[in-house]
Amino acid sequence: MNELLLRVQNLSVQFTGARKAQALRDVSFDVAKGEVLTLLGESGSGKSVTLRTLLGLNPKKTTQVSGKVLLGDQNTLTLEEHEMRLYRGRVTSMVFQEPGLAFDPVYTIGAQMVEALRAHEPIDHDAAMRKALQMLERVQIPQAQKRLSAYPHELSGGMKQRAMIALALMCDPQLLLADEPTTALDASVQIQILLLLRELQKERNMSVIFVTHDIGAAVEVSDRIAVMYAGEIVEMGTVHQMIQSPKHPYTQGLLAGAIGADQRGRALKTIHGSPPDLSQLPTGCSFAPRCFKASARCHETSPPLNNNGHTALACWHPL
Repeated sequence: MNELLLRVQNLSVQFTGARKAQALRDVSFDVAKGEVLTLLGESGSGKSVTLRTLLGLNPKKTTQVSGKVLLGDQNTLTLEEHEMRLYRGRVTSMVFQEPGLAFDPVYTIGAQMVEALRAHEPIDHDAAMRKALQMLERVQIPQAQKRLSAYPHELSGGMKQRAMIALALMCDPQLLLADEPTTALDASVQIQILLLLRELQKERNMSVIFVTHDIGAAVEVSDRIAVMYAGEIVEMGTVHQMIQSPKHPYTQGLLAGAIGADQRGRALKTIHGSPPDLSQLPTGCSFAPRCFKASARCHETSPPLNNNGHTALACWHPL
């Protein structure tokens, strides 16, 4: 295994607005240099909250965070706001789910890329613009020179997402956070973006945390997969382990519901019920109300997480 870049230890997040919601509970995982870890799960499982917490993007007045996020020996959760501004983009950067909302509509793509680079590096405007052009060309945007002076609304969804990736990579970050970057795109463009991300990751030996609910996308880009449910990691392992021999009933349910060529004419299997309300979590295992293997023990006591940072499992009745 390569040298570790990131260690997340017992990360918990509670939102304390009109009602309290436990968004993350004791989430722990490691990411090695040059590794792609995918966080997989249904909406509301805590995937995006994890990424936003790593960058300190949750509202401070209504968010309580505990645990550690160690990049080297630095716990990023203790950084002051001015230190976090230097950390964002230069050390860790993010590709957001909806690039149309991530870009400022009143500034050109080029101006926003130049601003991001000059905020972190002592570089003049012309040199920064040349770097921006190189990055747009690298992410395969056609007529890249013309796109520098374009506004976000003048780009298609696929081009905006490519520009978002270029913006995120402007300062050569060590860690890239990709929050469902293909959700808003059509199928053919999704594949292009996934292949591009994987190519850039290998080219730069960059670590990536990729968030998705699409198992096909996870298999395409990942080295390891961590399955999240109700704010917890319930299973984690290599792509091969997770696809060939999943141990947690929830992981098996996600795989059974995936669309495959061999399922033509057959009904898809589904996981009955819905994820729990994070403000009113059930006693015991959070997945027990939906689990076909649940016993009285599952409804009474939460299973311990056997987690060494690289693999993990929390289940009283593993498959």
